[in-house]
Amino acid sequence: MAAAPARIAALSSGDGLVFGCDYNPEQWDRSVWPDDVRLMREAGIGLVAINIFGWSSINPAEGEWDFTALDEIIALLHDAGIRINLGTGTSSPAPWLSARHPEILPVGDDGTVFRQGGRQGYCPSSPVFRAYAAEVVTRVAERYGDHPAVALWHVSNELGCHNALCYCEASASAFRSWLRDRYADDIAALNRAWGTTFWSQRYSSFDDVQPPAQVLSLRNPGQILDFQRFSSDEQLALYRAEAAILRERSTLPVTTNFMVTAHIRNLDYWSWAGDMDLIANDHYLDRRLDDPSGELSFAADLTRGLAQGAPWLLMETSTGAVNWQPYNLAKGPGEMRRNVAGHLARGADGICFFQWRASTQGAEKYHTALLPHAGEDSDQWREVVELGGLLDRLGVIADTRVEADAAVLFSWESWWAAEDEGRPSEGLSYLGQVHAAHAALGDAGITADVVRPGGDLDGYRLIVVPALHLVRDEEAAAIARAVENGATALITFYSGIVDEEDRVRIGGYPGAFRELLGIRSEEFAPLRPGEHVALDDGTAATVWTERLKATDAEVVASFVDGPSAGGPALTRRVAGAGEAWYLATQPSRDAYRDLVARLAATAGIVPIAGSARDVEIVRRSGESGRFLFVINHGTSDIEVAVTGHDLVTDAPTTGSVPAGAVRIIKEDA
Repeated sequence: MAAAPARIAALSSGDGLVFGCDYNPEQWDRSVWPDDVRLMREAGIGLVAINIFGWSSINPAEGEWDFTALDEIIALLHDAGIRINLGTGTSSPAPWLSARHPEILPVGDDGTVFRQGGRQGYCPSSPVFRAYAAEVVTRVAERYGDHPAVALWHVSNELGCHNALCYCEASASAFRSWLRDRYADDIAALNRAWGTTFWSQRYSSFDDVQPPAQVLSLRNPGQILDFQRFSSDEQLALYRAEAAILRERSTLPVTTNFMVTAHIRNLDYWSWAGDMDLIANDHYLDRRLDDPSGELSFAADLTRGLAQGAPWLLMETSTGAVNWQPYNLAKGPGEMRRNVAGHLARGADGICFFQWRASTQGAEKYHTALLPHAGEDSDQWREVVELGGLLDRLGVIADTRVEADAAVLFSWESWWAAEDEGRPSEGLSYLGQVHAAHAALGDAGITADVVRPGGDLDGYRLIVVPALHLVRDEEAAAIARAVENGATALITFYSGIVDEEDRVRIGGYPGAFRELLGIRSEEFAPLRPGEHVALDDGTAATVWTERLKATDAEVVASFVDGPSAGGPALTRRVAGAGEAWYLATQPSRDAYRDLVARLAATAGIVPIAGSARDVEIVRRSGESGRFLFVINHGTSDIEVAVTGHDLVTDAPTTGSVPAGAVRIIKEDA
């Protein structure tokens, strides 16, 4: 990301928090538009994303262009003082393009060609698609690049949401070109990286390499890993091509909406972040998970990590139910406010919703919106207007930053490698391990930044490394240096096992961390689903054990039973001015909380009092003061020891936070 990222607060007409939405006026008769703009002003909307899916409207046939409607809606918004987040319009090609050029259609790993009729119906590597998309972007940029209403460029939309992995011939050719660059046109280097002597897979030419489509058996893990990297890079290349066109014709900031969320894993946003003028994310509460609000908190912290601690923009979220989960549950009383507060607490300076007005047709007609099907006379609309008033009062927190003493390391590459085919246990979920570590910290009252492996660890007293399966030598060395310099590190099982080529580090697990931890594991011994083992500290654990020996470490707890009975389950080693701990199993949530609280105390971290499983407490601070966010997800009232002014109630705080309520307190100096 640029050294000076664009200010989120500067995107709307005010200078506080941004309140915005997606708007699809092409779905509505022109007679509705003035009323939409009137109601946007009533709600306090300051930023509106348009032309996200505009291709077929502005370019309805090859060679035919019509910007009349887009000109009109931009003028209406501008006259109302509403700034515009202008989409390039390329997120889904017009039907005529795939009808004339079916070669742009994406292909699945089983050879299925995905036809026109949904969204993102294109291969990201297709030169034909890229050429037509470039023309769309060029025309949009030339027409609106200096329009005073436009505040931000929105490249495509959720790049790679549906078409991240394509196996067509264009993708195969692009994959081979990517591999030639990666391995300096040396096929022997590729063979070494992929271990192709196994199962007679040795290549004599790059021309023979194909994407890892479906085969009769397990596939080559090195090939799969590189295809994941390539696929992420191809989506980034789409962004870069459009951004280059925009930057040639406009000085406005450029970004795209990330999807930092549990169900999207194919895009390595660490490699994307530096290309963004500001970081934006789409996030929806995922009811398929055991702890949806916990996942929201982690995703928000990870998004802040991508922004290098700077404020970021929530580009999309929902007022209530979505329409793409198996059971699209309505949000309960106060839940939308709690969700919004969760993002704000963890660094967002803007909250935008999909979408402005609920659709009456199309695939997302049952997706909630700011203005519901029921219209203005509805509880949902009244809650939206209340939210607009709250965000206006919260403008003072803009540009402040989250305070964090701990770090959690996270890697998309490790996610890919850890969950590859042929792994020791399908019960081991990489993201599940990361979520568990993050939740334990939160339960203990410790706010954590999310940091990429190899990132700057200076200033963090506690570093948690959950299941970092794939790690480079220099990334492992960065953790060791932090410990030597005084940090406390907790490294959990299945970490350090393979290098960047997915090659197992021999000599005993956990490979890259063996010396730092003073341990050596000879064999994994994972558990069956639902199986638990006892530890001699009185706790129980699940998912994983391993046959481990302490070579230069203190054994803090051991397995009492199970496949690794008698062996270490938790170890500690002093290294320089710090400590390195190893956790060889999955503790219960309470036991995990107690462990990280113990380590935090050792590291000199003072937790925020009052935090608990159902209570989030996070602090932001800056020139405008210190602000304590208290989000009570529970069913009981709580008390928090704090004095100051509550911006939610606009009154001096009493320290009481009712069940389901949010308090955002400007603390007394």
